Amino acid sequence: MLFVIDVGNTHTVCGVFAKEELLHHWRVVTEPERTVDEFGLLLGNFFTFHGIKPKEIKGLIISCVVPPMLPILEEVAEKYFHTKPLVVGPGIKTGMPIFYDNPTEVGADRIVNAVAAYEHYHHELIVVDFGTATTFDYITAKGEYMGGAIAPGIGISMEGLFQRASKLPRVEVLQPKEVIGKNTIHAMQSGIFFGYVGLVDEMVRRMREETRSDPKVVATGGWARLIASESTAIHEVDELLTLKGLKIIYQRNLPRKK
Repeated sequence: MLFVIDVGNTHTVCGVFAKEELLHHWRVVTEPERTVDEFGLLLGNFFTFHGIKPKEIKGLIISCVVPPMLPILEEVAEKYFHTKPLVVGPGIKTGMPIFYDNPTEVGADRIVNAVAAYEHYHHELIVVDFGTATTFDYITAKGEYMGGAIAPGIGISMEGLFQRASKLPRVEVLQPKEVIGKNTIHAMQSGIFFGYVGLVDEMVRRMREETRSDPKVVATGGWARLIASESTAIHEVDELLTLKGLKIIYQRNLPRKK
């Protein structure tokens, strides 16, 4: 079995693959102050609940955009799974050329998403990831990562309104029935929801115009399905895209059989 871990700024998502099948996956809050033993105990509980034994894990790969978390997880891998993890970063084989001014600046999760999407569709792509930040990544028909755009995420925007505007409450993000809100909560929900739908559709339109192409648009991340319900630009939603990409990259870095 293969254990994959994607550490984001807000959430950490883990999954266990048996060959090509994703057996189980979990999402927890990213807490850099969590100790090695605390993390080991947490994962152990997940494994026990689903009847998986740590010794069944034969490989482990980590994608991490929170630097303090990486050494913790590397120690967890060696202490509790007795394996040296593969870490997505400089020098790893992704199978995808990266045409960025400084390729090391690209978040590991963005590359992993791009690899997974291109492996599945083999088409020009725009990958929209609704995470802590909302990111847009363009991949050519040849499978080349060309770059993209980064905007504040939905959660950050909502929290910013709550913290910086003294009379505005913290509200649930959902699709309101009407654009014109008749009260403060509905007005905020409208602004966030339809504002991000507009953001996505306009960014995709401009990327298409700039590249003179017709890419397939794939969305992932916690808010993907909600925004895709109204967006005219998003074609597919794959909330597990990053986990699938980690499996692909792990397989591409296995030693070649002689």
